[in-house]
Amino acid sequence: MVRLLLCYSSPSLFPPPPPPPPPPLKPVCIISSIRNSSPTTKSNCSQKIPSISQALSSTLISLALSLGLFCSSPSHSIALESTTSKQELNCREDDDYAVDKLTGDAVTNEEIVEEAWQIVNDSFLDTGRHRWSTDSWLKKKEDVLGALIQSRSKAHEIIRRMLASLGDPYTRFLSPADFAKMARYDITGIGINLREIPDENGMVRLKVLGLLLDGPADSAGVRQGDELLSINGVDVKGKSAFEASSMLQGPSETFVNVTVKHGNCGSVQSVKVQRQSIAKSPVFYRLEQVKNGPSSVGYVRLKEFNALARKDLVTAMRRLQDMGASYFVLDLRDNLGGLVQAGIEIAKLFLNKGETVTYTVGRDPLSVKNIVAESAPLFSAPVIVLVNKNTASASEIVATALHDNCRAVLVGERTYGKGLIQSVFELNDGSGVVVTVRKYVTPNHKDINGNGVDPDFRNFPAWNEVTRYLSACHKPEEG
Repeated sequence: MVRLLLCYSSPSLFPPPPPPPPPPLKPVCIISSIRNSSPTTKSNCSQKIPSISQALSSTLISLALSLGLFCSSPSHSIALESTTSKQELNCREDDDYAVDKLTGDAVTNEEIVEEAWQIVNDSFLDTGRHRWSTDSWLKKKEDVLGALIQSRSKAHEIIRRMLASLGDPYTRFLSPADFAKMARYDITGIGINLREIPDENGMVRLKVLGLLLDGPADSAGVRQGDELLSINGVDVKGKSAFEASSMLQGPSETFVNVTVKHGNCGSVQSVKVQRQSIAKSPVFYRLEQVKNGPSSVGYVRLKEFNALARKDLVTAMRRLQDMGASYFVLDLRDNLGGLVQAGIEIAKLFLNKGETVTYTVGRDPLSVKNIVAESAPLFSAPVIVLVNKNTASASEIVATALHDNCRAVLVGERTYGKGLIQSVFELNDGSGVVVTVRKYVTPNHKDINGNGVDPDFRNFPAWNEVTRYLSACHKPEEG
């Protein structure tokens, strides 16, 4: 079962005018995608947006204008035969999983419905007023499985109705065709999802807990449950899942050599996997000279948080720095989100070590996770973040992380206010379910879901206003 932490994205509704094409960004590969379930509005693409210099010429300094966490875990429980050796027990676990996987094609309609029910039972976070409970959900199971389900389409319809009864607009069913469209969200480029598993000594090992069916890794012989040992000869022991995923990335159609161990006691195999790229770069950038001043502004528009977002954003900002940009405009208008982890990693590019990116809260309100930057910032120049009513989810994570840590000011309109995180689970017949599993809270401990975030300035400020605002900013207390 594939599990991805996502918030949703859609094409921009308010793009800037096409400038001369910038130097091409080297593509990074991907493979997965999800249908947009985020809010939509009527497109304003026909509106003409002035250049940065034109928009702000009256303010002296002018600016213008846009899932591990790729984790996965099997949805089925694994039956183990009794054995006298712990090592043999672990081996049997992997063998039983392989057998279970082989029989997936023969899964019954009732089993598919029960699988979807179990995912909600284990993971769903009720953020509405429906007062979801395990008792009411158990009654739902008894109701939907009380009679024989005659066809797969009927099973899918039962799942749709079952999820709709939760009253959560983001929890829903994905047909096999919709689930197969997830390619732009695979951050590895070869169709695997990694999860960090600590061993007996506390050392992190990386396990393949999700595979895209018929994806590059699956076709090359990588199996769910394999341990990833090395990438192009580099040992990955102790590395995070995101670090290893970044190492797997590369231009489409190129190859990467991965070494895996099949199960806990299986053979070690080196396989050559050809990367695939479906995602397009979500980054657009340009350098603008400020009238009546020596400064140059680096304008970067990020359309969505897909698998290419972090790498292409870093490339764009480094090029703008080399071209003389002294500060940046990060345009998140009409960016409805995408990969939560991509948003988190982009926010870390601007934060000092130890500063909070966001807090996440699950079903247990006491289980608060504080996500922090682990290293010094890659970019320290001041930032103006452009936001509007369609700035949502992962975009709001980035905007509030930079804002609350006094790294940026927000300019524009109140944001959408989607502070929920969904996971995407694959069912055994190739369909899937999207389930709300967590919500996030800003570094200043604000729950933005349904509320949004107000900007610091409605209109583009003069640069002295920006510097004055940031100098008076107070960072949040940790914890």
